[in-house]
Amino acid sequence: MPRTKGDHEARRRDVSEAVWRVLAAHGFGGLTLRAVAAELDATTGLLTHYFPAKRDLVAHALDLLERRTAARPRRPAGKGVSAVRAALLDVLPLTAEATDSNRIWVSSWDTALADPALSGDYARKYAQSRDKLRDLVAAAQQLGELPAGDPARIAAGAQSFVLGLVVQALFDPSAFPPHHQAELLDDYLATLASPPSSSGDRVAPS
Repeated sequence: MPRTKGDHEARRRDVSEAVWRVLAAHGFGGLTLRAVAAELDATTGLLTHYFPAKRDLVAHALDLLERRTAARPRRPAGKGVSAVRAALLDVLPLTAEATDSNRIWVSSWDTALADPALSGDYARKYAQSRDKLRDLVAAAQQLGELPAGDPARIAAGAQSFVLGLVVQALFDPSAFPPHHQAELLDDYLATLASPPSSSGDRVAPS
């Protein structure tokens, strides 16, 4: 019997699921046509119908990663610092799904750094994330929940903190279980909410 459009779409979904499982297990470094074919229990010849070259497979994987990340459930935003906290918690590997997504994102950095076009695309994505955090920080400042300061600079610091925590949690999950990640984030936010010392940290000359 001839294949229908539904058959083709179902097969494409199967291929995408296999790509995702390979990424979750081995990252972009282990993403090959052979690995995806083995996961799918198919031949590499079948996969070349979808991915004529390795760059096509990588492009599909990056698109799949972005779509899955965008579709991941988000916490209720709330207002003020609670909205900032929710946005940062959504980045952390606190669930199995979020851990897979973060492992894949981190493994994709090397691929992106080796490609100027991808590097620029990633830079724009992180800039967009900072812009969203900046707006949340500014709203929290207007509510009086965060002290005055450059919201863009505060957002850049918050993004840097949370991405660093992601990396540590991925490399040493026993030292950074989900509850400890949340505690460290709350400690960081408490520091942000504390007004700066009027005396500063400089030591008076003797």
